[in-house]
Amino acid sequence: MIVRMDPVLSSVRLTVQEAVHTLSSSEDGDHIFSTLSSLKRYLSKTENPALPREQEEFARVHFSAFLRCLVGKLSPDWLELLPSGQLEELWASFFLEGPADQAFLVLMEAIEGAASPSFRLMKMAQLLARFLRKGRMAAVMEGQCWQQTELAFPPLQEALLSKVVGLPDRLGNCLQHENLSEFFPQNYFLLLGEEVVQVLQAIVDSLREEILGVLVPRLTALTQSSCLWQRVCWRLVERVPDRAMEAVLTGLVETASRPEVLSRLLGNLVMKNKKAQFVMTQKLLFLQYGYTTPVLQSLLGYLAMDSQRRPLLIQALKELLEMWGSSSAVRHTPLPQQCYISKAVLICLAHLGDEELQDSRDELLASLMAGVKCRLDSSLPAVRRLGMIVAEVASARIHPEGPPLKFQYEEDELSREMLVLATLQPVADSPSEASPSVTPVATEAPDKENVDDGVPQAQPEGSDSELDSDDEFVPYDMSGDRELKSSKAPMYVRDCVEALTTSEDWERWEAALRALEGLVFRNPAATREVSVELAKVLLHLEEKTSVVGFEGLRQRALVAVTVTDPARVAEYLTSQFYAVNYSLRQRMDILDVLTLAAQELSRPGRLGRTPQRSSLDPTSQSGCTVTPAWRAVVDERVRSKTRHFSKGSPRRGPAGSPNEFNSVAGYFFFPLIQRFDRPLVTFDLLGDDQLVLGRLAHTLGVLMYLAVNTTVAVSMGKTLLEFVWALRFHGDAYVRWGLLSAVSSVLLSVPAERLLADLPDELLEARSWLADVAEKDPDEDCRMLAVKALLLLEKLKDKLLPLSS
Repeated sequence: MIVRMDPVLSSVRLTVQEAVHTLSSSEDGDHIFSTLSSLKRYLSKTENPALPREQEEFARVHFSAFLRCLVGKLSPDWLELLPSGQLEELWASFFLEGPADQAFLVLMEAIEGAASPSFRLMKMAQLLARFLRKGRMAAVMEGQCWQQTELAFPPLQEALLSKVVGLPDRLGNCLQHENLSEFFPQNYFLLLGEEVVQVLQAIVDSLREEILGVLVPRLTALTQSSCLWQRVCWRLVERVPDRAMEAVLTGLVETASRPEVLSRLLGNLVMKNKKAQFVMTQKLLFLQYGYTTPVLQSLLGYLAMDSQRRPLLIQALKELLEMWGSSSAVRHTPLPQQCYISKAVLICLAHLGDEELQDSRDELLASLMAGVKCRLDSSLPAVRRLGMIVAEVASARIHPEGPPLKFQYEEDELSREMLVLATLQPVADSPSEASPSVTPVATEAPDKENVDDGVPQAQPEGSDSELDSDDEFVPYDMSGDRELKSSKAPMYVRDCVEALTTSEDWERWEAALRALEGLVFRNPAATREVSVELAKVLLHLEEKTSVVGFEGLRQRALVAVTVTDPARVAEYLTSQFYAVNYSLRQRMDILDVLTLAAQELSRPGRLGRTPQRSSLDPTSQSGCTVTPAWRAVVDERVRSKTRHFSKGSPRRGPAGSPNEFNSVAGYFFFPLIQRFDRPLVTFDLLGDDQLVLGRLAHTLGVLMYLAVNTTVAVSMGKTLLEFVWALRFHGDAYVRWGLLSAVSSVLLSVPAERLLADLPDELLEARSWLADVAEKDPDEDCRMLAVKALLLLEKLKDKLLPLSS
């Protein structure tokens, strides 16, 4: 009997075998990373997935064996083949994204088979903790629930059951005193109970979808041409008990493809049943926000399809705008929910006519203006953009005769989608069901050169366009021309200061600004004599002419001055940060300059480096010698003809040099953090100026990170944790981002021994706060930053394991 091997299956097998061979023999981190990345296409959640048949074979035949190969390669040296934990994250993704039941069994097998204590044991235990935190235990149980349609394997189910139930005991025996909190019985079984409820809810939802997936398409077709079928459907949903009304309506809204379908299936149910009205106008709009935009369009379109239901749509718009204008909602509502509410507002406006809106104009405008103010004051660009888009559209609809609101914002996919929603017209089966159409706020003007019939318009009398036509002249080539400068660039730093402060010659003023950065680096001694004065001039410098790249030139020059004389200039800048009569833009410029200067000072090998200048710098075009082309040719020929018996390393790494930021870190850090809680007349970090507060928190975190291994790192870390603790409950998400980043910087920069010796109480407080943020913070990015900080705490604990043993 001849067995023919399936070419698709054999290709998967060969790919896995080659990957296992690479893992076993190669020490090239890039090659290993590329090999693992190519195998990820057999997991379902990837950008370029393999064929379903290939994914199935990989999961069913090869996945467990491949995971065991990954476990066998786990060692400190292997993970350090690539920097920044790249290889470890890719290695862990196979356990966290592949079939959950197999990954769980291999994890438990590796933990129970590892020596205690060991690096592999702790790594696998930490990965299992991530597995639990990511909700993969629900995937394990849910996968077994669908085994009823396939051939179940009782030994596998029995093994899973015993390991799931006995996990705390098994991990406690393996880890002993190093057990992780996720495996404590009081924590683990609480999580397991929540996962069970999620699995049961998923099963109920799937069963409901299976029923409605058959029922709704049939009823949609039957009710399209039969009024009797419509009456039957209306009576059917009217007789649904209140306890099941939410589940039925939610399923129908998700399954019905268009609002007219919902209208035929539900009729005026929302006018007859209070429970249905609550679900359709409150629960699905305000309490849940995970539905897609088409579902939201169907829901609000259903309310607009009938004159009896339109008052509910107007009331929904009032309540939506009231929530949209609440400052508390802006601070504490997740961004996806704010997007959901904003889309609902625009869809309501698209369905309502001008007369309906005019009756509630004052109330709607009051809520709109309050929401615009709250959003424009937000530190998050996405929230500000939402405010601008909704304000432009809503103001034009609610108050069309007033001056239009226009904002400048960067367009992205979300903004384009929302602008399309604002101009959508409702779809109906018949003209009688159509709601008033919405005319776009502004239409594109027709081309001036054409009319409707495509005939060019006649030129107005007296036009000289034909007489003055220049088409027959050939343009003169001016590509090689250079602009003539009436004055030369200054040659000394003091001349630049004078030109920037007193010169009325704008060409000289611009030339001084462009030459300043290079002069500062070439003449450090002369710069130190006027460093503070020069920093003051640059900080207050305003653009007097239209200079290309003015802000960048000014910032680079200020950074160069700060790097050249860091102590004095940093002392001046930090004192001005809390001074009066400065704009918020100037204060944020100070923070940016301090950050960039600190990065330059802490960069290894900085000494002896000639700063690179832009080609726009006049000093790079004059006063410097250029190597002739013939010299390069001769050097290359000599190099090719010369025989070397021992070349050694072709390139020598940068010579070691001290961290220049070490001695001046305190000048940058402590003055910035000392007076944050003292409001000024025009500057209140704890009040309305939360954008600057968020930037300050990020800057302090960066300075802390750059101060690694410095003598003041411990005192900086202690002060920064106190700063974080004072602001940990701040309502602005951008500020919380900065605080969480600052905590991570402390954990990365302060030596582990000093952290536990000098800051034990602060670490305990930070751990409890981070756990609370990771679980309850409304902002997703804050939750992710908190999880990363918690992982750093766990790694800190791992570093101290060898010392304690």
